[in-house]
Amino acid sequence: MNQRKEQKETEKQGMLHIALLQISPGRTLEENREKGMKFCRKAKEAGADIALFPEMWSNGYRIQGRPVEEWTAEAVALESSFVTEFGALAKELDMAIGITLLEQYPGGPRNTLVLFDRHGQNVLTYAKIHTCDFDVERNLTPGEAFEVCTLDTAIGKVNVGAMICYDREFPESARILMLKGAELLLVPNACPMERNRFSQLRARAFENMVAIATCNYPEGVPDCNGGSTLFDGMAWPLDGEEDRDMCVLQAGPEEGIYLAELDVKSLRRYRETEALGNAYRHPRKYAILTEERREAPFIREDYRV
Repeated sequence: MNQRKEQKETEKQGMLHIALLQISPGRTLEENREKGMKFCRKAKEAGADIALFPEMWSNGYRIQGRPVEEWTAEAVALESSFVTEFGALAKELDMAIGITLLEQYPGGPRNTLVLFDRHGQNVLTYAKIHTCDFDVERNLTPGEAFEVCTLDTAIGKVNVGAMICYDREFPESARILMLKGAELLLVPNACPMERNRFSQLRARAFENMVAIATCNYPEGVPDCNGGSTLFDGMAWPLDGEEDRDMCVLQAGPEEGIYLAELDVKSLRRYRETEALGNAYRHPRKYAILTEERREAPFIREDYRV
């Protein structure tokens, strides 16, 4: 009996539990604060080590079809009670929380993720770099850099980075985060998930040997349909030649907490033995990637560098 118990405990070692809060927003900042905290508590009860919100939770990504001056006025400061109370909650629950917001910022608001560790410390602030400038997001200020933090969790330290929605469509986003040491990427989202976007996430996980956790809004929220996912980044089993499905979890369209389990210990062994990620690159041959503008028929002239 004791041997079976010890075996189960051993199997749990290295398992990181990520709660994808696929929930519908309210109409006000206060409603989203209250509902967000309620679901963080539920996530902790379910055994989560990290709780992740969809994109721009502070106002529920309600920026489409509204006057720009109306929704930009809803931006909140990083020092606001909305943000700091989630930090206090993270400490209370002994659980990391990735809260998202429309952030007050000089020159125009930003689309931001703040990751609090289980001690309530802000360990990562990331603002969306690839804003959707073909649409209303042209009024946002893009972030400046992809950064990675070391997150203290119940299973030890895990290197975590972030992308937000449209960042996913640029291979450079995940590649830079991998080169900076990321093992897990948190991806708040607010768009319809379908086979091509799932394929993008799968590809980013495959080519970088990195786990990618994406949290979307549920069906019923405009232009969203659920489908939150975790891809664990391990394309082949450690003990064989056959391929495996990297999709650990794919949520349905309904509102709810979707708890995904990431085997960090196995991911690290996989990264030590496989030849993707940083192996066999030829960076000196990639100079074209850093050119600010290049003539091509499929590149719009009005894009932002």
